[in-house]
Amino acid sequence: MPRYAFQIEYHGAPFVGWQRQAEQLSVQGAIEAALAKLEPRAHTIAAAGRTDAGVHATHQVAHVDLEREWETFRLMEALNYHLKPLPVSIVRTEQVADDWHARFSANERRYLFRIITRRAPLVHEAGLVWQVRQRLDAVAMQEAANRLLGRHDFTTFRSSICQADSPMRTLDELRVEELARPDGQEIRFYVRARSFLHNQVRSFVGTLERVGAGQWTPDDVETALHARDRAACGPVCPPHGLYLAGVGYPDDPFA
Repeated sequence: MPRYAFQIEYHGAPFVGWQRQAEQLSVQGAIEAALAKLEPRAHTIAAAGRTDAGVHATHQVAHVDLEREWETFRLMEALNYHLKPLPVSIVRTEQVADDWHARFSANERRYLFRIITRRAPLVHEAGLVWQVRQRLDAVAMQEAANRLLGRHDFTTFRSSICQADSPMRTLDELRVEELARPDGQEIRFYVRARSFLHNQVRSFVGTLERVGAGQWTPDDVETALHARDRAACGPVCPPHGLYLAGVGYPDDPFA
């Protein structure tokens, strides 16, 4: 059975998340239903990572085994036809080796989180960013973010329902970028690691926002990290500013 890899983007608002759930709309379920239109049977696709309800993706990766050989462009076009009108798109399709795995072959995940600071309600970017009303100090947030880099016990910054065997993770990048806007500012967080704990990125951003607002100091973030206690975490930010923005592979089929 030939194996195919998909690069996928989606708007997370209408979905309960990536993972298939009975009687609820998920990204995985939507793509599997589209695959069943092409090869009528039950399909199971594997993704590089699961995203929660409301989280978006510009570069999710998944794979599936099919019964017949497909020309990759035709497979992409057919799936996108059957996915309409849902806000999910197969951006690229490539045939891969039988032992290539979207999750287990990956050696890094990259996330983007967007905050826009302005007083007026958002219109065109509503649901795509986290809006906060006050300006944020990006320099202070970057100083605090630097305290989180490297290998740590991230118990403070993971969900209480996280199923990972260990809270130990290595954070390779947590970069804060400030973009000027005529109506305020946009703050972007670029986060990169081999793997993440449940709610880790949203816990980082919610905590760093408190630093940017002047309610926490960078030292407070370091103290929270070493506490290894979920209660020491700042507020978890909402999901709609978060994007799965990239997945890295030693032998990237989309390179």
